[in-house]
Amino acid sequence: MRAVLFSMIAVLALAAACTTPVPETSAVAVAEPVPDSLLRHVVLFKFNDESSEADVAGVVDAFRALPSKIDAIYDFEYGTDNSPEGLADGFTHSFLVTFRTEADREVYLPHPDHQAFVDVLQPHLDKVLVIDYWTKE
Repeated sequence: MRAVLFSMIAVLALAAACTTPVPETSAVAVAEPVPDSLLRHVVLFKFNDESSEADVAGVVDAFRALPSKIDAIYDFEYGTDNSPEGLADGFTHSFLVTFRTEADREVYLPHPDHQAFVDVLQPHLDKVLVIDYWTKE
């Protein structure tokens, strides 16, 4: 009898726990799925000799601001050349813009904020190299 009573209490306690509503203030984080492959947009700049460090910094800052303005950008990183090989051919700055889809890139390229960035860049640009590729494992 005691075992039956104990079992019934355990079942009632379990049932009560399972039917307790979740408070509205609790948030459940849902992880965003990682795509199988990503579209990388690699951009290399060689700046004019006449452009000052402040000019170049202004271009970098303008490029760095794009991810906060264009939702189609999945990820962004940048850096300056530090290769000991000496094969950069004057290109000093590298930017990696990542998209999930080609449609996202199609949104990015003509986007008004991207075009405004190009206007900031243009007076200081000697050469640009752009290559896009899909990641592979």
